Amino acid sequence: MSKRVLAFDLGASGGRAVIVGYDGAAFTFDEVHRFSNDPVMLGGTFYWDVLRLFFEIKQGLVKAKLSGGFDSIAINTWGVDFGLIDENGGLVMNPVHYRDTRTRGMLKESEKYISNNELYLKTGNQLMEINTAFQLLSLKKNRPELLARAKRLLFMPDLLAYFLTGEQVSEYSIASTSQLFDQVNGGWNYEVIDKLGFDRGLFAPVVKSGTVTGKLSREICEELGLPEIPVIAACGHDTQDAAAAVPTDKKDFAFLSCGTWSLLGTELSSPLINRTTMEYNFTNEGGFGGTATLLNNIIGLWLIQESRRQWQREGKDYSFADMEKMALESKPLLCFIDPDHPDFSTAGDLPERIREYCRNTAQPVPETDGAVVRCIYESLALKYAWTLKRIEKCTGKKYDTLYIVGGGTKDGLLCQTAADCAGVEVSAGPIEATVLGNAAIQLMTLGEIASVSQARNIISKTEPIKHYSPHNEQTKLFEAAMPRFETLLRG
Repeated sequence: MSKRVLAFDLGASGGRAVIVGYDGAAFTFDEVHRFSNDPVMLGGTFYWDVLRLFFEIKQGLVKAKLSGGFDSIAINTWGVDFGLIDENGGLVMNPVHYRDTRTRGMLKESEKYISNNELYLKTGNQLMEINTAFQLLSLKKNRPELLARAKRLLFMPDLLAYFLTGEQVSEYSIASTSQLFDQVNGGWNYEVIDKLGFDRGLFAPVVKSGTVTGKLSREICEELGLPEIPVIAACGHDTQDAAAAVPTDKKDFAFLSCGTWSLLGTELSSPLINRTTMEYNFTNEGGFGGTATLLNNIIGLWLIQESRRQWQREGKDYSFADMEKMALESKPLLCFIDPDHPDFSTAGDLPERIREYCRNTAQPVPETDGAVVRCIYESLALKYAWTLKRIEKCTGKKYDTLYIVGGGTKDGLLCQTAADCAGVEVSAGPIEATVLGNAAIQLMTLGEIASVSQARNIISKTEPIKHYSPHNEQTKLFEAAMPRFETLLRG
């Protein structure tokens, strides 16, 4: 008899409720609800509209019930953001968006308590001011009354699951994004928490990925007409669900979870935290089964998405296919950007910022829209190749294939450019890696699938996968261009 599990996949711009069925041989995929995720600017603060998100989750539950029911539920989201719960179990304030400006300067502020080097070596997380530790430090400095009211911190997937069950826990993978976690021992790093001056009691007990954390509360069951269905903490961080769905039987592999963000890394049996990974500012995160992933967070298709939004504001309604065609018609290897430069991290006129960046770095300026798009694609590919080489240096391993999963696999130009630039085979797919990984972990928890290896084998045999081989002449041109790109990274 087939099992049906309900995966909620929430990203920075929208979410889905998807029923994944499993009949012992293959997965079926039924998206029952899709909704937007619209942050709200209020009083100079950029908030997530978490109550609206919870309303949409309840809508998804109802639609899933009407479509035939399901056996379990799991929620995944982006990392680092959180809600604060007071002593009565209520929400202290709406969670704040990681793109809010409140963390500016907090990396420097944290050095009053602990050096950046020590913070990295104790937590293994890439130093980024969006991280949970710096968000809390901002509250401590500027809104201490909110922290005083808070009795528990819950990351976004754990917060939404708490609204469903009443249980307060921190799932392993999402907790590991916080810059407050002990990657080696798999629990909170209380030494760092103490040095930064946070209350230890704020942090919920950590549970393994794939733990049943509770059942739908009586209140939810009565409101929605549902039985007490189990809620599972799959991997709360969407990157780790995607990693669980990489379609490979290799022990050592490199993968790129590609969407608004690009997460490029490799799966390891234990964290890799040393002076070299610190120099490269790589992050370690916990994955399913107690694995670790060594990753680099790279701004991804946000650059394409936000450029398109700007052109739409100007009355140019380009499709993504239009943009790809324009790029291919433009001169190659004209100019580059560092995708992770602060100039490109916030919304606005990205095409003009890219042109200004090129002026300021004494490069040819991409005057046409197609030239801007080509600049973005080639810069992303160069950043991927640059990062992959550094991962190989850190691990001492050679990767001949880059497995790209997620929405970016639909972008054939990006996949081919990545293959050409890195000089490796690219395996692109599945598109729905995050949902499939979420569902596979639920099915493992329910005893329907034996292991991650089995899940990956099923995905590799049944999901559409495209393959891109590098063109040697293009690879040579990218290799010749890499020193120009590296000059930009050195600032």
